[in-house]
Amino acid sequence: MGLSQCRGGRAHGAAPGAVAAGTLYRSRAVDRERDRGVTHPKPAPHGWLILDKPRGLGSTQAVSAVKRVLRQGGYAKAKVGHGGTLDPLAEGVLPIALGEATKLAGRMLDASKIYEFTIQFGEETDTLDSEGEVVAHSDHRPPMAAIAAVLEHFVGPIEQVPPAFSAIKVDGKRAYDRARAGEEVEMAMRAVTIHSLSLAGEREDEVLRSAFATTAGRPDPFDPQAPLELADSITLVAHVSKGTYIRSLARDIAHALGTVGHVTYLRRIKAGPFLEQQAISLDKLEEIAKGAPIENLLLPLEAGLDDIPALQLDPDSAQAVRQGRVLSGLPQTDGLYLARLDQNPVALVELSGGTAKVVRGFNIPDVAE
Repeated sequence: MGLSQCRGGRAHGAAPGAVAAGTLYRSRAVDRERDRGVTHPKPAPHGWLILDKPRGLGSTQAVSAVKRVLRQGGYAKAKVGHGGTLDPLAEGVLPIALGEATKLAGRMLDASKIYEFTIQFGEETDTLDSEGEVVAHSDHRPPMAAIAAVLEHFVGPIEQVPPAFSAIKVDGKRAYDRARAGEEVEMAMRAVTIHSLSLAGEREDEVLRSAFATTAGRPDPFDPQAPLELADSITLVAHVSKGTYIRSLARDIAHALGTVGHVTYLRRIKAGPFLEQQAISLDKLEEIAKGAPIENLLLPLEAGLDDIPALQLDPDSAQAVRQGRVLSGLPQTDGLYLARLDQNPVALVELSGGTAKVVRGFNIPDVAE
């Protein structure tokens, strides 16, 4: 009896001692790390950084810059990707997805974009921008009065030939690599949609969600006795579908106006739901590396899903969705939903006939955790 109690006592007493010792060792280890200046990384961020990409910086370079400032800012390693390539010569809105938001990058690639761009008339280049070699000249300058009517013909579904200097693959090789090697590159026609196209002073407020005000317009009525105003260049705003090449659009507009031209200025002012007012400069980005909290600059994951309604879940349903199980008996109408537990995104789900199936799950710790 006594032996049994003794054994039980030792067995019972050994575990707390081991736990206490382990806790002590961990505490001492933390103290040593603190003495050495060792800090644990901040939680990996999930969401969107909207960069105002400057001219001359490639999209991949922008992603690398974000990775660097996160590392220098002490954040845990996270996936980083962009939501649509912006040429080095272009500037403007470049959505950068962090963490679980990278699962939505494909949706951003499919989203429509809005660009402001300038066509310089008189010369066409092989790259269709100011970096290329001149391949065609024209002394003709289009009258301003003729431009609006020509632009109307480019609104809606159209077909265009992409530039030879583009990232499209031709027989397994990038078109620009073939073009730089001196090859004659045959680019296939592609179907795209131009949702709207207008002179920059006339861009529609609704398209930009009242982000801009119309500041100029054409004189009305037009005086046929007045001398024609000829355009050396024009600046346009185009709301376009995925896959549209603005350089090709500029070339085709110039041809339709009876001349040639190339792009000298290109700025993306909207990408999917993201506006240029939400974009931050590289200088602002650098503040993260210097210790500024990323929360001040980060948009939530669901900011890239502004057109998708929310489906609020209770904890049990959220757990079921995280396990990939199907939810049934839901009263909502059919469609795509963002399933949430309180304010925390859980998954994109497709609802059909009262049954919700997971399309894309998000592994984001609950706020309570």
